[in-house]
Amino acid sequence: MHEQIRRRCVRLGKMLLDTGLTVRALAKATGYSKSTVHKDLTERLPNVDMELSEEVARILAYHKSVRHLRGGEATRMKWMNEHKKARNT
Repeated sequence: MHEQIRRRCVRLGKMLLDTGLTVRALAKATGYSKSTVHKDLTERLPNVDMELSEEVARILAYHKSVRHLRGGEATRMKWMNEHKKARNT
């Protein structure tokens, strides 16, 4: 693995710990694709820094456990906004 990829994995892992962002938000913040961020955090990071990888895995597991709630909230907000627009027109 190239040194640049190793540094990217560690940087992404530390950013995730510091910010608690989702993979999608982390990808948007860094400019990498969602697939790259996910692969770096789940597959490559354990080969680079096992301790950091375990902490990142806990956060990713939490995000996975609440994703159905986030999706439901996003849909609720979408319909609320559309309802407000319809009432105002």
